[in-house]
Amino acid sequence: MFEYMEIVSGQFGLSPNHVIIGLVAIGAFLAFVGMLAMLRRPNPAAVRIAASSPEARRAARQNRGLLRPMDNGPKGLMKSFVPSDATARTSLQRKLSQAGYPHSGALTKFTMVRIFLGLILPALLVALIVTSQVSGVHLPLGLHKSIATLSSMKIFQLLTILVALGYFGPVFWLNQRVAERRRRIEEGFPNALDLMQISVEAGLGFDAAMTRVGNELVEVSPDIAFEFLSVQTQVQAGRARDVAMQDMADRTGVEVVRSFANVVYQSMQFGTSMASALTTYSQELRKFRELRAEEMANKLPVKMSAVLASLMLPALILITIGPVVIRYIRFYGGG
Repeated sequence: MFEYMEIVSGQFGLSPNHVIIGLVAIGAFLAFVGMLAMLRRPNPAAVRIAASSPEARRAARQNRGLLRPMDNGPKGLMKSFVPSDATARTSLQRKLSQAGYPHSGALTKFTMVRIFLGLILPALLVALIVTSQVSGVHLPLGLHKSIATLSSMKIFQLLTILVALGYFGPVFWLNQRVAERRRRIEEGFPNALDLMQISVEAGLGFDAAMTRVGNELVEVSPDIAFEFLSVQTQVQAGRARDVAMQDMADRTGVEVVRSFANVVYQSMQFGTSMASALTTYSQELRKFRELRAEEMANKLPVKMSAVLASLMLPALILITIGPVVIRYIRFYGGG
């Protein structure tokens, strides 16, 4: 293979290093194009044509009011990577929704990214090892010497670590993104609730108030704006308001939003004033924020005690016992 490469490089007047670099660049470009083709959205025209078929219309009638595709489970090769258990698959889909990816293909794309990273990272290491063994090729940044000193067991360990990092690293990133999005919603939801309360008291209906607040918060709190506008889109499409609100609570995973959905549901069920319900809940939420701030402030002395003990206690001991030790040394040392 290397002899053929030298012949080809000689015909075109190139060095073997340039040929190898070109092949690696072409492979990386093809992998990038494949990922883009896998992750890109389908053609809208093709989607509309497919939706006009009798089978699609029949499925739309069956799923009317749900506004989301049915989960039929993984098919083909994806069965080996996507959880086959419906509970585990639903949990992962809910976590993706809480991270801000509620569309139906998020689970498949996330799984494909995990597979791609789990294969491409060890493949890069194998490519570096093979390249380092080619005569006349020198890797930059001292990689040639580092790779040459690797034993077979060390290479196996590195490959295992890279496979685990590529496959389980996106899960860690997903958990971090879910926590960050929850924190943003928790911090911005009281202000959104105050705006809704003002809008309802000004004479707007609940749906109009939620739409208005969602449009106002697009720049300030895009996560809350997306959830509010998604609820109103579902309600306008025919979905029940209480179901849409509970779906919003499941997508966010924030207890404050779940309590807000319950307040709206109880207000609609018992026929109470929405303005008074929002006012009461807004006051309770504000009090809850104050109590949580007080709780965090009360935890500070306990958290600081370990720091004070580790930093101040040695100094106090040194100040207290230091003079006695010095006198002892002087007394017995001079005698």
